[in-house]
Amino acid sequence: MWRPKLTVLIGALLLSFAVPRVSAAQMLISESEAKLPPSQDASMVTRGLTRGPAIEQISPALGATTVKSPMMLKIKFIARNNVDVDPASVKLTYLKVPQVDLSDRIKSYVTKDGITMAAAEVPPGNHVLRLDVKDKEGRTASSTITLTVVK
Repeated sequence: MWRPKLTVLIGALLLSFAVPRVSAAQMLISESEAKLPPSQDASMVTRGLTRGPAIEQISPALGATTVKSPMMLKIKFIARNNVDVDPASVKLTYLKVPQVDLSDRIKSYVTKDGITMAAAEVPPGNHVLRLDVKDKEGRTASSTITLTVVK
């Protein structure tokens, strides 16, 4: 009597692994955060020559103006001097008054190679973010990311 139940249970378990899972969109910026006043200072202080990692925005493409939410957010980290980026050092800040730390929202999408967030929820508008990273030897890099999202 227990064998048919066990067979059905094992079949259901195997089927659950075979069916692809659809990931839900993850909020990157909330509506209330988007309504905060913009920061007047989006400049970054740089001193001299740095050999920290490079940061490259892959998606949405630089200058893209037809991006809809949810969107693919993909940032590539390029190691220099064979020193990997320290994923724990990645900090993403929404440049508003007051500034909003988005680091916890992207933490599970960060690797030593970059950030890949398949379905980032961002309200319509222009959003300026600052991304700061360090490599395993403590060398830093920063980049400004601008997201222009339409309805």
